[in-house]
Amino acid sequence: MFDYEEQQAPHYLVTGGTPLRGEVTLSGAKNAVTKMVIASLLTSDTCVLRNIPLLGDLELTVKLCHELGSEVQLDREHHSLSICTSAVRDHHVSSTVGGLNRICVMMIGPLLHRCGEAVIPMPGGDRIGPRPINFHIQGLRQMGAEIIEKDGYYHCLAPRRLHGATISLPFPSVMATENLLITASLAKGVTIIENAATEPEIVDLVKLLQKMGAIIEFKVDRRIVIEGVNALHGASHTLVSDRNEAVSLAVAAYLTRGDVYLRHAQQDTLLSFLNTLLKMGLRFEVDDEGIRFIGDSKNPPAISLETDVHPGFMTDWQQPFTVLLTQSQGMSVIHETIYEDRFGYTSALERMGAHIGLYPKCLGEVPCRFREKQHMHSCVVRGPTPLVATRLDIPDIRAGCSYILAALCAEGTSIVYGIEHIERGYEHLDMKLRTLGAQIEKVV
Repeated sequence: MFDYEEQQAPHYLVTGGTPLRGEVTLSGAKNAVTKMVIASLLTSDTCVLRNIPLLGDLELTVKLCHELGSEVQLDREHHSLSICTSAVRDHHVSSTVGGLNRICVMMIGPLLHRCGEAVIPMPGGDRIGPRPINFHIQGLRQMGAEIIEKDGYYHCLAPRRLHGATISLPFPSVMATENLLITASLAKGVTIIENAATEPEIVDLVKLLQKMGAIIEFKVDRRIVIEGVNALHGASHTLVSDRNEAVSLAVAAYLTRGDVYLRHAQQDTLLSFLNTLLKMGLRFEVDDEGIRFIGDSKNPPAISLETDVHPGFMTDWQQPFTVLLTQSQGMSVIHETIYEDRFGYTSALERMGAHIGLYPKCLGEVPCRFREKQHMHSCVVRGPTPLVATRLDIPDIRAGCSYILAALCAEGTSIVYGIEHIERGYEHLDMKLRTLGAQIEKVV
């Protein structure tokens, strides 16, 4: 049956087969900007962020802060944001905005420091498997927070000033590490985060916090030590470039046998990705301003890879790389060790002609939390297989980008729905692709 409302929903029309060529400038890191906005709540002074990506997730975070009393000035032309929270007028985070993603859990620490209490909705987010916030809650409780769950909200109290603690994370969770870093900066005494995540976006957050007056040190064996201070002040900071956008556009260059220069791509944040390209014989050139990715007419060889915490192969790179492996020669294997349910998107690739099998076994050597748990977290891809256009419904940010990549190298015109996920996580991705010559049209 014809669904008129569905046909009217915003979507992309993507016609494959055009080699991408030219230059685009990468945006600032999505995975850094929202946490930095939250960190600004720790001070009553003004913080200025530069090289910010204009994304849906940033808009949601700004709305949350505005409801709490922040004054925000956004300069879209120059990609900068000024935020000042001289006073917090409400410790209750709205469920209409806060429930849409997981960023609201990051507000507990700043609100407890500023108000002594916080009420936040239970968070939402991408459908990529369970991502509980128990690591966050347990760590905050160790620092003196009283937290109860009631009617879909977390009710948090800090009758006395939060204090330092030694917190051992069961897994190097990026968001939990960021949350504890922000909270510990104003806690009394010393906080030690053991088994902490050390991603480039975390280092960038630490740089901002240090500029604000926080005392934070990285130790060996994934330990971060934070000496709490009595107050933080305003600061200015330029964000690191988005390494996920870099990988997506690089893969697009190889899939379409193109030649793309990514200005502001940073080698140090992409080392494991670039090493994987070298293993496959794929060409790239690094200079002081960015990286050039050069495709050719040959199908790259198959490869085995495993996702891992930094400095390993990032889980967010797994989806675009899977698309690349559909065009590789031979049998490739991917072992996903970060999320247990991140291969759901492959059914759409199979409809396009890909040969993909999912398995519960750990097809790799990286120690894996999902061993013997029957999660489909290993993937075997046989290539090369020509892809054909189809209708695609995006379930989450990274899967959505992989769908667009597949459509760019497929025969025919694909129609892609659910593009709000793309616009949450990528700044003007369709425009950047058109700049490189892609045939992609946004229909609203």
